[in-house]
Amino acid sequence: MSLSSPKPMNSVYFDHNATTQIDSRVLAAMLPWMQLQNGNPTSRHSFGRSARDAIEHARTQVAEACGAYANQVIFTASGTEANNFAIKGMAASRPTSQILCSAIEHPCVTRPALAMQTLGYSSNQIAVDRQGKIDLTQLQNQLKTPTALVSVMLANNETGAVQDLAEIAQLARANGALIHSDAVQALGKVAVNFSELGLHAMSVSSHKIHGPQGAAALILDKRIDIQPLLHGGGQEKGLRSGTENIAAIVGFGLACELAVSNLGDYQARTQALRTQLEQGLSALNLNIFADKTARLSNTSFFAVQDIEGETLVMALDRQGYAVASGSACSSDSTEPSHVLLAMGVAPDIARGAVRVSFSAHNTAAQVADFLAVFTNQISKLKQLSAMAA
Repeated sequence: MSLSSPKPMNSVYFDHNATTQIDSRVLAAMLPWMQLQNGNPTSRHSFGRSARDAIEHARTQVAEACGAYANQVIFTASGTEANNFAIKGMAASRPTSQILCSAIEHPCVTRPALAMQTLGYSSNQIAVDRQGKIDLTQLQNQLKTPTALVSVMLANNETGAVQDLAEIAQLARANGALIHSDAVQALGKVAVNFSELGLHAMSVSSHKIHGPQGAAALILDKRIDIQPLLHGGGQEKGLRSGTENIAAIVGFGLACELAVSNLGDYQARTQALRTQLEQGLSALNLNIFADKTARLSNTSFFAVQDIEGETLVMALDRQGYAVASGSACSSDSTEPSHVLLAMGVAPDIARGAVRVSFSAHNTAAQVADFLAVFTNQISKLKQLSAMAA
């Protein structure tokens, strides 16, 4: 039985906030560790030492990309694991009290926080305004209640809105709370500096920055206590047991180095593409979300009145364009985006949301062609809706 191609022919990928194509340089760095290396990093022979050296080099690369020290980087298998590790492990080291998460967090933050309720913690949300920014006044009031942990993402995966995280961290610390941030969407798109943000913990991931899937990290202030999720052989200084995925970690390290070195070019290219897209969309009756605040340069989240986002995503897919209707990890849900609902967007508009997220590999010609196809599909769907009415 033949395998289908992993990439449809003649298709255009506009869903880089979901995942990214691996960089050819990253793949080249990984291949020796996939084909030739058979040493376990914990082994004392030369094969093991070679594997350990490769991991430690990658740890330094990740740390330098994040404004951290190498000994603060704990490798995990995914951003989800890193977030679970932070939420559960950090809260468990503190007296039972509340955990605060923003109302626009990814489920891999909110669900671990809710799970901690079985251990006596309460889980509460921090409100955001209509641009998706944290309500700092409400946060100050909520922090009057004893708080174990605050978790606020640096950049939102749907709208691209970037939070004033240093100010949020300062508020949390002033009230005795630990502060964690899911920075998975931010790394490689904006400058990220763990130390300057004033965080206790920060999650980052490889496959969002043209690295491999299966590698991520929790950046951790070593002065705080945290309980491991996984117990076993004591890898990652006893904080994350399990034999390391050497090839993926090597790829992650190089992807971090490349992302930081190319950041200015990435921002310029993707900003130009987003401006072109949104200027072209301006003639249509649609809503562009978080357009009045700082956003990731590659992200545009919008909705057309009276057209379901899922319907539009499928129509565009048939025309060869891969876009999203929200978070990749909840794309099978028919419910409106919880991010948009938290921002006060009406449910009927939120159901029509579509996200386009670029990389520096996309082109102005692709955007121009997309706008023509998008406009045509909108017209067809509105005609079908009118006929069915």
